[in-house]
Amino acid sequence: MDFSDRVIAWFEQHGRKHLPWQQQRTPYRVWISEIMLQQTQVATVIPYYERFMERFPAELSLANAEADEVMHYWSGLGYYARARNMHKAAQTIRDDYQGQFPNSIDQVQDLPGIGRSTAAAILSLACHQRHAILDGNVKRVLARYFLIDGWPGTTKTANQLWEKAELLTPEDDVAKYNQAMMDIGSVICTRTKPACTLCPISNGCQAHATQRQEEFPHRKPKKLIPVRKTQMILLRNAREEILLQRRPPTGIWGGLLAFPEIPPDQSVSQWCESQLGIEISNQEVWPEIRHTFSHFHLDITPVLASTTHNNPKRVMDQEHWVWYKGGGATQVGMAAPIKRLISELEKHTT
Repeated sequence: MDFSDRVIAWFEQHGRKHLPWQQQRTPYRVWISEIMLQQTQVATVIPYYERFMERFPAELSLANAEADEVMHYWSGLGYYARARNMHKAAQTIRDDYQGQFPNSIDQVQDLPGIGRSTAAAILSLACHQRHAILDGNVKRVLARYFLIDGWPGTTKTANQLWEKAELLTPEDDVAKYNQAMMDIGSVICTRTKPACTLCPISNGCQAHATQRQEEFPHRKPKKLIPVRKTQMILLRNAREEILLQRRPPTGIWGGLLAFPEIPPDQSVSQWCESQLGIEISNQEVWPEIRHTFSHFHLDITPVLASTTHNNPKRVMDQEHWVWYKGGGATQVGMAAPIKRLISELEKHTT
């Protein structure tokens, strides 16, 4: 029994077959799951996926939705560029493909936010086309099986892994094979303490034979994560509304609503007066909190500031400012630390 036969036989008996995106498989449903599963665990994704699919069951419902609502349903999953690209891709499908998900690997890969492996996963799992995949789990399985040196993020190592992935992908039962490879990497060939005794391909795995599983795949070279500091202004008016600012469409928290930020050494009252035309009646500095991104730490000093103004015209004349009340008006996209601070602010008020 060759490599792919062993993988497929294992899937028939042990593979996961009851995840939400495995039911009523369509390219759209698989696509949404594949994007959500990037950088995120299955258990975390499931409730988000179910809520998302209930609201956006097909390409057109996603394409026609407001960006704010899409970001709201994504809020908490992080890596918000994924949601922005997904929304753009749905609009491309609506405008260029009559609302039907394309079935050509090149067309799918050209959609915003979809790379080679994701496109291959969509078309192999939903349409049974023969395409090799190479997500993080599959990289780990192949790097160990063949003892492939180097960090998979380098072009040389990635090319070696793609070569092996293409070679091993069978002509038949490709959906079962690709799903099995992802499952084996996720539940058996884990990053630490892999369960080699349960693995269908341990016989032939060079890392297992030489007891070097922990060495492969090679880690990304470490570099010091920088720390940035900021003040977030929690400005509250006489109506108990909070001032939020829509961030630019690209960059950190792109397109989301957030508190205005200023440098850590800048005066909050002076900034509010010069930039917003608002006089602060009192302010309170809260303890610093840390939010970690993939490439830096952000140390946030929240400053609660109050004004007796209701809705100063100078602020509301600009589209990127919003007086936020909460309650029923929560259908907007916010990053996790902004939600957390608003929750703390509500407790502070009561």
